[in-house]
Amino acid sequence: MPGTEVGAAAGSNSASPCARLEARFARINALAEAEGMLHWDLATMMPKGGAEARGDQLAVLRALRHGLLIAPEVGDLLAEAENETAGADGDGEAAWRRANVAEMSRLWQHATALSEDQVEALSRAVSACEAAWRGARADSDFAAVAGKLETVLELVREAAAAKAEALGLAPYDALLDEYEPGGRAAEIDRTFADLETFLPGFLEEVREHQRRRPPTVMPDGPFPIERQRALAVRLMERLGFDFDHGRLDISLHPFCGGTPDDVRITTRYDEANFTSALMGVLHETGHALYERGLPQRWRRQPVGQARGMSVHESQSLLVEMQVCRSRSFLGFAAPLLKEAFAGDGPAWEADNLYRIYTRVEPGFIRVDADEVTYPAHVILRYRLERAMIAGDLAVADLPGAWNELHTKLLGLTPPDDRRGCLQDIHWYDGAWGYFPTYTLGAMTAAQLFAAAEAADPEIEPGIAAGDFTALLAWLRANVHTRGSLLATPALLRQATGRALDPAVFKAHLRRRYLG
Repeated sequence: MPGTEVGAAAGSNSASPCARLEARFARINALAEAEGMLHWDLATMMPKGGAEARGDQLAVLRALRHGLLIAPEVGDLLAEAENETAGADGDGEAAWRRANVAEMSRLWQHATALSEDQVEALSRAVSACEAAWRGARADSDFAAVAGKLETVLELVREAAAAKAEALGLAPYDALLDEYEPGGRAAEIDRTFADLETFLPGFLEEVREHQRRRPPTVMPDGPFPIERQRALAVRLMERLGFDFDHGRLDISLHPFCGGTPDDVRITTRYDEANFTSALMGVLHETGHALYERGLPQRWRRQPVGQARGMSVHESQSLLVEMQVCRSRSFLGFAAPLLKEAFAGDGPAWEADNLYRIYTRVEPGFIRVDADEVTYPAHVILRYRLERAMIAGDLAVADLPGAWNELHTKLLGLTPPDDRRGCLQDIHWYDGAWGYFPTYTLGAMTAAQLFAAAEAADPEIEPGIAAGDFTALLAWLRANVHTRGSLLATPALLRQATGRALDPAVFKAHLRRRYLG
């Protein structure tokens, strides 16, 4: 069974090319899972004095994984496996195996563009930079991490150039392809240009609409962390999170990690305001449900992995934005929130909570942004990272460029770097080419949710009653269990009947914020 044979089959020359590759990739992905757990520990529990040793551990694991992937025999095995699986289509076992070989080949092409030394050097640089970022963010001191970020950027640009040559792509597209297979900057440019045309005028309409609504009343705190966590756990379980196969912890930057059988999610709490942490947990729960729903038959195989980051982000944003900020969900959740914090009065009524969770107001922090202004945060990061990869923006100039573009796109100038270019972990952690997938994911989420509701009329009343089984069943059937069998456009077309359509996202925004 693919994914269960982590040992000797990789060396068995009597096995078929597909079987030998499946055994090898099971080993590769077991190492990747170990890396994920080490990274979770780094972000949640590791004392800061362990950073250097942890950087060594991660570098060695990544080098070992890379070595298994680029071994001389892999190229020949892939060629033989492509012949072995030629002609398979549909959804049967042969089609899954063919798609698995195609994903293996894509990963191999990316990996063979880099040497083991490059992989290890980048890993060590990223570990050192991330550790420095944690202190720099707390102190709002970009200069404290700038030198290490320069090293990371230099190595990322070298990797982008090598992959661009190997794959026949532009350097930024080569990085984007790691997170969004088949994604290209030219398509993103068109999508983002359309949003930039639509959103400013729409934002003004929404703010005018808000001014005519009853005033929002914020619940009085404090909100003890243990109560926030208990509420989050209760709602996670209602959504379908399985605590026999997962955890909820605290980290500086919320994330979902671990493995499909041991999903680790994190959030950060503010005792003065429970609203952000709660939605952060529900967002990460969407990621976790996707990971848990990936096809068991193909565990630790490329075809059994999530289908790129726009689909992954669609699952978190579908749960957070489409479901948990809806009137239906907040009608169900309002009594639970009131009970959790012993609240009383109009602040805890469902209508008021809905106004809180759908309030549109430009701000500094991406992870706290509303649906309407969120794309501007993503466009800002997309433009800056493209400029840095192209060599048009130096690291030393990043804070000023960030503030200037933030002012242009959102009408606000960050007062410090903690609320500016230090707020996100991604660049400091080596993730370049990732940011566009957030907004692509928001658009995908709107389209998937619309298709789900059209397919099953029990979904909306289920949400209103705190019963998410119908929605989860649709997502399992149409997204989660599909893994990477299909390319992203084909997956979306099969699930919704159409290609990614910005009109669906715009229609959702109009219904929610002008309705």
